Amino acid sequence: MATLIETVSLTKFYKPSQIWILSDLKSVKAVDNVSFKIEEGQIYGLVGESGCGKTTVGRLILRLIEPTAGQVWFDGKNVMEFKSAEMKEYRRNAQIIFQNPFSSMNPRRTIFDSLSVGFDNYGMGSRTERKQWLEELMQRVGLEPDFLARYPHQFSGGQLQRIVVARALSLKPRFIVADEPVASLDVSIQAQILNLIRVLQEEYKFTLLFISHDLRVIRHMSDSVGVMYMGSLVEKASKDELFSRPKHPYTQALLDAAPRIELKPQVRGDLIQGEVWDKAPLDKGCVFYYRCTKRVDECMTTPQTLQEIGNDHQVACMRAV
Repeated sequence: MATLIETVSLTKFYKPSQIWILSDLKSVKAVDNVSFKIEEGQIYGLVGESGCGKTTVGRLILRLIEPTAGQVWFDGKNVMEFKSAEMKEYRRNAQIIFQNPFSSMNPRRTIFDSLSVGFDNYGMGSRTERKQWLEELMQRVGLEPDFLARYPHQFSGGQLQRIVVARALSLKPRFIVADEPVASLDVSIQAQILNLIRVLQEEYKFTLLFISHDLRVIRHMSDSVGVMYMGSLVEKASKDELFSRPKHPYTQALLDAAPRIELKPQVRGDLIQGEVWDKAPLDKGCVFYYRCTKRVDECMTTPQTLQEIGNDHQVACMRAV
């Protein structure tokens, strides 16, 4: 299977002046040397705590923000070298589903007008053809076609997220970033939206980067998984491999903390300590050093990079290799 998306040493640093509350730091490493591949037609899950850099990775891939260093490759072409015409075509093929559907829709425009913006930008189809395609899309996401004449405030969160999914599909893209698409929804609605995205992905054959902090969601949705901590990828593997054989202490702690339905869940609780921002990460050593209960002195001075341990499973921990 061909690779559609590849990030190579993707990096995004913010200067202290951009984040005044952290002005005592030399720089904030939002994303640090992140590399992974997404095969065409695959769902790649990116998981980690809030603030670990997941959303930043998604936005860097789409070039909604510019990287400090690194590359993004789309279908064998370097996105960072795209000129205006190439970038316009890339934006048609690479769309995003935002976390908050209310803030991602223009309250002054009807749903039809909001979903037609892409057609206007690319000069696609007559008004009749647009209306026909959008009515079909509305039905595919489980809504009535006449909802196109309404405004965002007339919908519930679940309905509006279905509309945002339809908007992402309106230009028939090859790649979509789903940034915590169910985090703002009631639990009773989340499963419906997740199943809808899976059905649409299978039907329209687009490639998906699915970003979430919820391991249950990642397990349900993904084919392969990358685990992030403080801007770095600490483990990546196929879904089955990662959930059956987690190797990095942080991945093990995430799985250990996930809710269970057993009457007597086996929770260890000794895999992690402290909070994310108790101390700034080390300049050279392991980013997880201060919170890891398995650390040794060497972890403080030795950079931990992803190492292959078999079955296309990589982990950034010398004690796990």
